Amino acid sequence: MKNTLTLALILVFALSLTGGCKKDKGNPPALPPEGSMTIDFSNFENGKKSADILLPKGVEDSNWAFSALIASYFSSLITGTLIVPVTAFKLTADQTPTYIATKTWQWSFNASVLTVTYKARLTGQIRSTDVLWNMYISREGTGAFNEFLWFEGTSKLDGTGGQWILYHSHTFQEPVLQIDWTKTGTSVATIKYTYVRSLDDLRVTDPFKNSYIEYGKTTGTLDAYYNIYYYNGAEFSIMNVKWSTTGHNGNVTCVDFFGDSVPHCWDGNYVNVTCTK
Repeated sequence: MKNTLTLALILVFALSLTGGCKKDKGNPPALPPEGSMTIDFSNFENGKKSADILLPKGVEDSNWAFSALIASYFSSLITGTLIVPVTAFKLTADQTPTYIATKTWQWSFNASVLTVTYKARLTGQIRSTDVLWNMYISREGTGAFNEFLWFEGTSKLDGTGGQWILYHSHTFQEPVLQIDWTKTGTSVATIKYTYVRSLDDLRVTDPFKNSYIEYGKTTGTLDAYYNIYYYNGAEFSIMNVKWSTTGHNGNVTCVDFFGDSVPHCWDGNYVNVTCTK
């Protein structure tokens, strides 16, 4: 009888520990929104609406074209150099995380990018004031490389903002892009890309370091904007772009390029027009 009672007490104690551990796990941290990594470049991309417009001889689209050119410097980082980690992050939302350590969860999956399969795993550790994120990626077969940290970041516990640091590649495991983002309601409010690489592939000082583009939405007819600080080949220049996400018209201001501080406009067909108040 005594042995039976002792065994029962042990079982009750073991079950209480198991239940306690399960309870201590809590819920996995909420993933930052997919839009926290990607600026909207859709109004300034070649091959989309803009490329379908054939302008008559003598009709210029230089105001829009200049804005698109500078924006492309930054968009090419996401669609080229960093397409693998950015695509992997987008796929994370479709995965089910597992609990791996104290307040730490992991999302593991395969990511297919340009017909190549990569193995990815994202960890999220809940800390006192934020969540720490780490994405590790490896590749097998042709061009194989071992798992390495391709990006890391933090997000606020309430999901209203955070920061990403993306590394260049498995060859150059060094920071190349810092992304700062904020969220209002259910939508990402602002995203800022800052180019932070110190040396280029040839190990020469990278002149584009500290250049940035900030994207946001606002009220009014021109409801989107870029604030850009870019290297023009000789020095850094500041430009500001505003446009309508529905009408596609907008304007750009850049003293170094235009020689004045007034807006230079384009219409819904990307044709240069005189700005009106």
